[in-house]
Amino acid sequence: MIAERIALPGGEVELMRPPDAEALISEESFEHEELLPYWAELWASAVALAHDVSLRSLRGKPTLELGCGLGLPSIAAARAGGRVLATDWSPDAVVAPAANDERTGVEVETLGCSWAEPDPIVERGPWPLVLASDVLYEARNVDLLLGLLPRLVDETGLVLLADPGRVPAERFLAGAAERGWTIRSVASPRARRVLIHRLRKDSGEEASPSRTILS
Repeated sequence: MIAERIALPGGEVELMRPPDAEALISEESFEHEELLPYWAELWASAVALAHDVSLRSLRGKPTLELGCGLGLPSIAAARAGGRVLATDWSPDAVVAPAANDERTGVEVETLGCSWAEPDPIVERGPWPLVLASDVLYEARNVDLLLGLLPRLVDETGLVLLADPGRVPAERFLAGAAERGWTIRSVASPRARRVLIHRLRKDSGEEASPSRTILS
């Protein structure tokens, strides 16, 4: 493992990560499920989302991260005062935030959970805050996330989704708007090309969905 230091508004975070993500690829598991160890990389979207979360005062707010990977946004949320549950489909991924939170002095709960079988996180909802960074790298994730999010938050909840402009993310945002989500997309000051999409469920008072992109 190697250490990587990330400067955030709340102070520097030191993460431990595998030195070579490609070395973690199992040919057998790839052929079976076509799943790659995306969790082992520190992606720009995760840094951008962690930066955004670091500027918030969560004050004990229950916070869920989907596809946590190394867990940087979860650590930022915990440092901002949130009660955080970091989740990922990969058993290896959910170990990373637990190991890293010990180094940062915060507490992050972890859970292995697939979006196709989300009952463990749905049952603990509704969540006031849901985080996700660069989780729409594959087209098959779009419909899964569109189906999952309405089960995780109510009209008072906020979803923060960081994405670097991937094609499946555009399809997700179009689908979310069609389903009545209010979407506000803001360019991250921390990472080029990364947008922070802020989604809220339509309360029923507004008939038409909206999407605003600010530079």
